[in-house]
Amino acid sequence: MKTPMTKRGAELLRSELQRLKSVERPANSAAIGVARAHGDLSENAEYHAARERAGFIEGRISELEAKLANAQVIDPKLVDADGRCVFGATVDVQDDAGEKSTWQIVGED
Repeated sequence: MKTPMTKRGAELLRSELQRLKSVERPANSAAIGVARAHGDLSENAEYHAARERAGFIEGRISELEAKLANAQVIDPKLVDADGRCVFGATVDVQDDAGEKSTWQIVGED
């Protein structure tokens, strides 16, 4: 199933994916190497924390790759809302105290 997202949302996901692959993953690999050099791995908290972090990084990379593969990038300017609040629409709201704010209707990412 395709996941709708704005162009900006897709760019932010691509940016995070690039950062994870080019910065976080190599830095964590180096941390694992340093922790491994400290000796006994069974009682090495640094090693276990770095391995746990590696699992998180790899999981997030997989998640981002799947989301981007299933992304349906929608340009809000091309959506015919016909007065309705649809994906990509920008909505101005005012609360009871008269405070105004602007929101854009987008996907979870």
